[in-house]
Amino acid sequence: MDAVHRFTRPALRRPRALLAWEGWNDACDSASGAASFLLGQFDLEPFALIEPEEFYDFQAHRPSVQTSDGGTRRLTWPGTRFFAVELPDQPRDLVVMVGDEPNLRWKTYARLVAHVLADAGVERAVTLGAFIGQVAHTVPVPLMGVSTHPELVHAHQLSPSTYEGPTGIIGVVLEACRELGLPVLSLWAAAPHYLAANPNPRAMLALLDKAAEVLGVAIDTAELAKVAEEFQARVDAAMAENETFLTYVQRLEAEAQLPHPSRLDPKSADRLISEIEQFLRDRQD
Repeated sequence: MDAVHRFTRPALRRPRALLAWEGWNDACDSASGAASFLLGQFDLEPFALIEPEEFYDFQAHRPSVQTSDGGTRRLTWPGTRFFAVELPDQPRDLVVMVGDEPNLRWKTYARLVAHVLADAGVERAVTLGAFIGQVAHTVPVPLMGVSTHPELVHAHQLSPSTYEGPTGIIGVVLEACRELGLPVLSLWAAAPHYLAANPNPRAMLALLDKAAEVLGVAIDTAELAKVAEEFQARVDAAMAENETFLTYVQRLEAEAQLPHPSRLDPKSADRLISEIEQFLRDRQD
């Protein structure tokens, strides 16, 4: 059986693609949350999916089950889905891919992703990622980039990534796209480590706004911006009521201004982080 299941072959105009995975690349649900917000503005069914059987360990990524009043069961499997977003009032359309980071056969999986994009006529792709960083929530979300075509990083005024080490599926997909000559820019947002237990709408918004710029499309993020403002207000309230929190964030702000910022040890603030997380949970209840 073909690992790619195609439902339709959409006729898209000069499409570009936005890709996001849940998992290792997705701190604070920032990447998957941004893509899900975009898809939530449209009523769409996937035009293609990658069948999960060959790529997931179902004990690590278990399918979920839903039942109705009549007892009908519906299974939802982990997987990778491609959506065609038609933008008739804009010069191009979009392909949006969302998925779970696979457990197995990464090279084969990444090449399938790249071939689906090429088959749809995608001219350029942006992947979204996020990591936990020693950054303050009071400053603009830091964005970094890495690309199959490094000039894209500089053209969009992104800080080039200097990371070297273990990679997630994004790094493998970039290599697969490079093999096909498909330009890809990987956007990465840094989320404050002391808010790591919470979805971060500020990081989602920063990723989506920059992705729209790189892809050359307009995306209505007004609703997400409102959610980000509310999130910021809750965290600011926690900071105002906790002198230790205030001092810690001010240290992070000061460190960010230094030519060569020193590293603060997140472990030294474990107790404070727990207090902040509990405060935010109490505010949401």
